[in-house]
Amino acid sequence: MKAATLPRPQIVILAAGFSTRLGHPKGLARVRSQTLLRRTLSVAAHLAATNIVVVLPRRAARYRIEARGFKVIFAANPRRAEGLSSSVRCGIEQARHSPALLLLPVDLATLQQRDLAKLISRWRGARRRVIARRIGQPGGTPCGGVPLILPRWLYSRALAVTGDIGLRQLINGLPARQRVLLDIQSAALDVDTQQDLRAARRRR
Repeated sequence: MKAATLPRPQIVILAAGFSTRLGHPKGLARVRSQTLLRRTLSVAAHLAATNIVVVLPRRAARYRIEARGFKVIFAANPRRAEGLSSSVRCGIEQARHSPALLLLPVDLATLQQRDLAKLISRWRGARRRVIARRIGQPGGTPCGGVPLILPRWLYSRALAVTGDIGLRQLINGLPARQRVLLDIQSAALDVDTQQDLRAARRRR
């Protein structure tokens, strides 16, 4: 099968958070010459089957400026105070007919395209499974986190989750046979604080 005809999940960038610990919107934080939103779009663009969905706050004109040049659908999240799950719901509503969603936080400052491609490749071989980044402490029980690929049969259940950890609870409550966890080293640095942002700027 040619690369152009291979199935691809709908990519949804989650950028509507309040960024309370960072002190200003994560998507507009700069690492060298690019904002995190523009960098994330650059990483994802060549892997997208169609327009990338960007979930963002209402009245977010600067986000729209940063996305110029990319094929994007904006989805404003008026209920972002309800946590990450509200942004997931916005993504599902925009792409409910897609075979799967690749949920991608905007704050993964060192994420590499090859690691997203690895997630997608693994999903193609197991399209009813959740394909997620492996997280957890060494020696502990591994669990799945974002970025992750959510298959369509789980959309209705994902629409019912709440809060910031509801989706993670849903994923990690699935039987092991319905989950595939992958090590994604380039997703290890997420920018939550000013210290994280300084660390991202020091990384090559």
